[in-house]
Amino acid sequence: MHLNSFTACGFRSLSSVADIPVSSPTILAGRNDGGKSAVLTALAFLLGKHRLTDEDRTYEQNEGAKGQRCTDTWVEGAFTLDSQERAAMALPAQLRIRRRARLGEAACWEYLGKAPRDSRLRGLDRLLKPALADLVAEFRLAPAGALKDDLLAAVTAHAATTEQVEEWQPLPKSLEARLPKLLSFSGKDESPDDAVRTALSSCYETHLEDEALQGQIREIETEITQRLEKEADSLCSHIREHCDEFVGVDVKPEVSFKGGFKRAPLHISRADGEPVDLTRSGQGSTRRIALAVWEWTSNLLENAELAAAGEDEVEEPTQTIVVYDEPDTHLDYRHQRTVMDIIRKQCAQPHVRVMVATHSMNLIDGVDIADIVHLKLGDTGRTVVERLTDDTHDGIDFHLAQIAASLGLRNSVLLHERCFLAVEGETEQRSVPLLFRLSQGMSLQAAGIALWGCENNEGALHLARYLVKHKRTVMLMIDADSRTNKLFRDERLRKAGLNLEKQVSYVGETLGFNELEELFTDEQWATAANTRWPRPYPETWSAADFTAHRGAKKFSERILHMIKQQADKNSPNGKPDMVYGLTTTLTVKEEIPRQLRDFFSHVQKMAH
Repeated sequence: MHLNSFTACGFRSLSSVADIPVSSPTILAGRNDGGKSAVLTALAFLLGKHRLTDEDRTYEQNEGAKGQRCTDTWVEGAFTLDSQERAAMALPAQLRIRRRARLGEAACWEYLGKAPRDSRLRGLDRLLKPALADLVAEFRLAPAGALKDDLLAAVTAHAATTEQVEEWQPLPKSLEARLPKLLSFSGKDESPDDAVRTALSSCYETHLEDEALQGQIREIETEITQRLEKEADSLCSHIREHCDEFVGVDVKPEVSFKGGFKRAPLHISRADGEPVDLTRSGQGSTRRIALAVWEWTSNLLENAELAAAGEDEVEEPTQTIVVYDEPDTHLDYRHQRTVMDIIRKQCAQPHVRVMVATHSMNLIDGVDIADIVHLKLGDTGRTVVERLTDDTHDGIDFHLAQIAASLGLRNSVLLHERCFLAVEGETEQRSVPLLFRLSQGMSLQAAGIALWGCENNEGALHLARYLVKHKRTVMLMIDADSRTNKLFRDERLRKAGLNLEKQVSYVGETLGFNELEELFTDEQWATAANTRWPRPYPETWSAADFTAHRGAKKFSERILHMIKQQADKNSPNGKPDMVYGLTTTLTVKEEIPRQLRDFFSHVQKMAH
C-alpha cells in the first residue's frame, strides 16, 4: 500500500488543506508558523503515530461558534493498493482511506468503498463466531465447514450479491496492518537518543515480522489472549448481572507486541574513555550524531528493499515514509549537503518516500518545483497551500520546473520573491541589474525582485500565466518595436493574464524611440565607446558619430556594426556586451534615462 497524497480538515491551522503530495521527496517550505509541522503531524495522525488531543482541533470561525474547537477532525489519504491487497478484499487499485476523530469519540480508520445496504452485512471481519453463525442461519447459507473462517467466507460471499452503496466504512484490520510505516526525525530539538529509538523501531517491527520468530510470538500472544478472554467473560457476566437492561455485553481482547519497543539510550565516550554527556554538548555535536543515525537508516531501508527483491513469493514490503522536520538546523554547509545526499539515497528506494520541512534554500532548489508545497497563513489565520503546477497545457503536465529551469529561475526565487520583472532577453538581463542598483541604491534581490528573460521563449508566457494565477506581482519590460513580435502581441499578453496598461512597459514608446539603446544620449554612447572600444590613435569617437544613426529602424544594430568596424582592437561581442559596456561607464543615477528611473521606482513599489 502506497500513500500518494493526503488532505487534512480541522487539524490545527489546517482547517482545509488538500492534496499534499508524498513524493521523492516532498519539500514543505514557508515561514515559521505557516503550518509545516502541522502537516507532518497530520500525516502521523493518518498513519496512527499521533494521538489526537483537543488542542489539535481547529478553532471554528463561524459566527456564534468562534472560540470553540471543531467537532470533527480527519486526515484522508489517496492510496494505491498492490495486487495482493486488492485481491484479498476485492478492492480497486486506488483507494481513499481516512482517519477520523469526532469530538468525544476514539479515532478510527475508514475507507470509501462499496458496502451492502443491509448494515448487518458490514464489518464482517470484526464479528465473533456466534454472530457469524446467527447470520448464516438467518440467510440460510451453506458454509464449507463449522470453523469461523468458513462462516465468514459464506457470509462474505452472500454480502457481495446484495445491493451495494458507496460510503465510508471501517477499514479491515488486514489493511490497517499494511498502512505505511513512518520514521520521523526532528531537526530542531531532537536528541540522539530519540533518533536512535526511531531508527531501531523500524528494525524492531521487521524482526517481529520475521517468519522464524512469528510462530513463537503468536503462541505467546495467543496464550495471553486466551487468558484475558477468560477474565473478560467473567467481567461481562458481572456487568450483565448488575445492568440487566443490557442484553449483549462482549469484550474482545487484542494482544500485540508491536508497540513494545520503548527506549534505546545512547552512551558515547571520547578516545580516552571519558564519557560524554550529550545533554550538555553543543547543538552541532548532537546533530552530527543524529545525522549519522539517519545515514545508517538509509542503508537499512536499502537492505530491506534488496531482501524483498530476492524473494519471489514474499508480499511486497509496506511503504516507508521518512519525515524530516528542519534537518539542516545547526548544521554547516558541508553537513547540509550530506543531508541532501541522505535524502536522495532514501528516495532512490522504490518503497520509500520522504517529506522534508525546511527553510534551506539548498534543499528547496534541489528538487522539482512540482514536489514543493509552499505553506503560508492566509488572512484568516489558517494555512494556505501554494503549488505551482499546471495540468492544462495541451493535456500534458507542463511543470513549472521545466519552464523555470529554461529561464534560469531557482525554486526559492519562485516561492519567496515579491515581484517578477520579465525582460526581453540577454541584453536587459545583463544591464538592468546594474542600472537598477545605480538608480535605486540597492540590488534587485534586496528589493525582492526576480529578473528573468523571455528570450522569445513560449515558456515565458506560461510562467507569467502561472505567476498571475497564483497572485504574484508581474511586470513585463519590452522594447517599443517588440509590439510586432508575435510572442508579445497584445492578444498573447492578455491570454497570459497580463494587464497591458499596468503590467507592461514599452521602453521608449512615449519618446518616439523603438528600443532601449535609444534612451541613452549620443554623448553617453561616445564616452562609453572611447572608454571601452577606442578608435586607433589619435582618432576618437564623437557624439556626431552616433547621431548619424538616429532615425534608423534598428539604432542598436547600426552602432554595433560601426563600432566593430572602426574600433582599434577590442570591440563588443554582440549587442548585450555593448549595452553592458555602456552601463558600466555610468556613475550617478542622474545619468540613467528618466524613463528607466521612473520605471524602476514603480517596480520597487510593486515589490513592497
